[in-house]
Amino acid sequence: MRLFLALLTAALAYLLLWPVPVDPVAYHPPAPPGFTGDYAENNALDAAELITLPDGEIGPEDLAELPGGRIYTTSLSGNLYRIDGPEPVLEDRLGGRPLGLRAGPDGALYIADSFRGLLRWSGPGTLEPVAETINGAPVIYANQLDIARDGTIYVSNSSDRFDPETMGGTKPTSILTIWEQSNTGYVARISPDGKAEKIADGFVYTNGIALSPDEDFLLINETGRARVHRLWLKGPRAGEQEVFLDNLPGYPDNLEAQGDGTYWLAFASPRVPSEKLMPYPFLRKVVWRLGPMVRPAPIHRGMLVQFDGEGNILRSLQDPDGRLGVTTGGRIAGGQLYVMTLDSPWFARMTLAP
Repeated sequence: MRLFLALLTAALAYLLLWPVPVDPVAYHPPAPPGFTGDYAENNALDAAELITLPDGEIGPEDLAELPGGRIYTTSLSGNLYRIDGPEPVLEDRLGGRPLGLRAGPDGALYIADSFRGLLRWSGPGTLEPVAETINGAPVIYANQLDIARDGTIYVSNSSDRFDPETMGGTKPTSILTIWEQSNTGYVARISPDGKAEKIADGFVYTNGIALSPDEDFLLINETGRARVHRLWLKGPRAGEQEVFLDNLPGYPDNLEAQGDGTYWLAFASPRVPSEKLMPYPFLRKVVWRLGPMVRPAPIHRGMLVQFDGEGNILRSLQDPDGRLGVTTGGRIAGGQLYVMTLDSPWFARMTLAP
């Protein structure tokens, strides 16, 4: 009996007192809308062809189309692949963990690397840093970026609290940040003269960003609150921020401007049932102590939506069976829709009807 009581006491002490990195903040999320209305369930992504990365690589997170029709993605280990042909072709070994990719007006590829900040690549062996600090502090979780016609770069930093390079990678760090609901995510602007400054902050896991065609506003995904913000950059409302899309059915990941006034938004996962614990910080701490098997995790259910500059949903393309895994982004490039993934060995490609 004494041994049982001692073990019970030790177990309770562990569940109640053991130090963990997460320090949850109370949050009362709205009830998710589910897959109805504009988000009604469908199997449109079943028509997509899965393109497997070579050599057992995984995690083609994002894509970028460079001049001449060259389309690139990267992998979890930092390989850079050209993917506009029948099969991916290795172009370079970048290292780090590249996430967001964009073509710059100078024809180079710009990379938001979650371990190393903002980088520029113009050919094998040319990788160079663009911004490693913002407002004098290290960029510890660069996620996605967009680039204006004059070369101004906008980049999202998902967290200023948790470093994915030391916390086991981007996936566990994203779960940790959202479970905690810490609002240290921000968006920064890097001017052509190299000046780097925050222009918006206070986000729970900042993720995808995209400029409007006139570059008068920037759309910003706040993954941890399942919504998209709009930050006005020009005109009488410059500096103002508003919620653009709210209470989404899933957690928004990358955001891609198609260039015609429409945008593609990927959902990394539907809203998870454990959101019901968000108002209870102490219980969320206990759950974290119980280990990875009971901690929240993304649900494999692929989904992309296309919307316009007024927030009208134009298309919803889904993969309810989850064969794509965690979808992270998509856009039309080279006449085909590319659908990217977080930790699958493939991405998808398909032709869309007008």
